[in-house]
Amino acid sequence: MSTRTSPQTAPLGLYTPEERARRDATIWTPVQGVLAPLQFVVFLISLALVIRYLMTGEGYLIATWSIVIKTGVLYIIMVTGAIWEKVVFGQYLLAPAFFWEDVFSFLVIALHTAYLWALFTAALDPVQLMWLALAAYGTYVINAVQFVLKLRAARLQAAAPQEAPA
Repeated sequence: MSTRTSPQTAPLGLYTPEERARRDATIWTPVQGVLAPLQFVVFLISLALVIRYLMTGEGYLIATWSIVIKTGVLYIIMVTGAIWEKVVFGQYLLAPAFFWEDVFSFLVIALHTAYLWALFTAALDPVQLMWLALAAYGTYVINAVQFVLKLRAARLQAAAPQEAPA
């Protein structure tokens, strides 16, 4: 029996025992464990390049490529994360345990995609593009914090003594 009925209902724990077993057994868990820090490193490099461009006017091409690469890594982690969610929770997105993280991820993806659209359609000038990238990066940081807090909650749940069923 699942402990979750809706995203607004507080679960007894992040994972049921069955979900924890599926999480631990799937290859998608280590895939996410590799992609998340990789994405963060790509983000940090790109952020530095974007700020450098905005401060000096130099390095537009490399800053642009770094944003495109960051967006590609984001798309990869979102697709593999949806697969992970399907394996663990039985649905591709918006599983109650990760509902709000997924909702905010949509904003992150929307802003990164808006950047790509604006880049390829020349809808914005280079400085405006960089500011749009920074807005996308700001939402990414918030979303990353959401997931780190969720990971911490999962670790605390795993470390807590399990109560016997009533």
